[in-house]
Amino acid sequence: MGVNSLGEPYEGTAVILADDMVNGENCKTTHALIRKSNRYQILGVVDACNTGNDAGVLLDGVKRDIAVYSSIENMVEAVNPVPDFCIVGIAPSGGRLTSSIKNQLMIAIRNGMSVVSGLHEHVSNDEMLVQAAREHKVDIIDVRKSKPIEELAFWSGEIASVTAPRIAVLGTDCDLGKRTTTQFLIDECNANGIKAEMVYTGQTGWMQGGKYGFILDSTVNDFVSGELEKAVVECDRDMRPDVIFIEGQSGLRNPSGPCGSELLLSAQAKAVILQHAPGLKNFQLGDKIEYPMPPLKEELELIKLYGGTTLGVCLNGKNIQPDGLGDIRSNLEDELGVSVIDVLSEGVSRLLPLIREYIVSG
Repeated sequence: MGVNSLGEPYEGTAVILADDMVNGENCKTTHALIRKSNRYQILGVVDACNTGNDAGVLLDGVKRDIAVYSSIENMVEAVNPVPDFCIVGIAPSGGRLTSSIKNQLMIAIRNGMSVVSGLHEHVSNDEMLVQAAREHKVDIIDVRKSKPIEELAFWSGEIASVTAPRIAVLGTDCDLGKRTTTQFLIDECNANGIKAEMVYTGQTGWMQGGKYGFILDSTVNDFVSGELEKAVVECDRDMRPDVIFIEGQSGLRNPSGPCGSELLLSAQAKAVILQHAPGLKNFQLGDKIEYPMPPLKEELELIKLYGGTTLGVCLNGKNIQPDGLGDIRSNLEDELGVSVIDVLSEGVSRLLPLIREYIVSG
């Protein structure tokens, strides 16, 4: 049994464990894998709240022939052969391995499925699940399990050798869709003659099949800058892209986990596309914590102090009625003097000329 074997090219068919993917706040990994994965062919989603639907239609109205099942048992009865992998697509509070998830994973293992999890609490630390995996000769892949210290890289300055311009996709907070916007940007560039690559920094990027990146929030802090530099250098050396997009995490001023300066300083990204949710007045820190988000204009000024230029702002419509986002977008464009995009409704094509200009200018 391989445990946490991220160096191996795990690929195959998969089912995703979800929990009310329509109304829940903890299924962004599920959403991403439904939209796209080059590593796994998604055959189904386990979500008792939405049984009988097509997961793509539930997500964004696009039929993808991904059925939603009430349980692992129900899925096993309907799918033959069973998928190669069972992916945990839920992020419970604190990244805990709940009893419900454990039960579903045990059934998956006993039916011959390997387990893929991005939870902070590692599946490979659960003795019963590990023993079952050994007995059924399947793998446990804990994507958030850090590499051994001796395999981690310090920042070396080699970033100076990178020729591809870098664009950081940052956010004003966590859980705003930075990875989704990054994927939209890459797809748009590649469809229009710009060779674009992504450096992922979260577990979902790896699950989607990302070639270059690391899991930022499970990396010992001393090595974050070095692992980021290493991923960018390898991407530039191997792929020779026209532009590299770097997925951001959290936000520059989120008090529970500020993040983003590494992309601007260690990876030397000189341009930024900023993800923002104008309907959020406080950082998403939990029900009992109110910590006001600073004005958006200040975020652009902070990015400028770091030496970055904000090419555009992409909006997340949390807490806003669909017909209200258009007026907000127009007002923000007037206030900020940059392009503001409603990503899910209009795509990212309006940013393409700005990206081309940035690439040419270096």
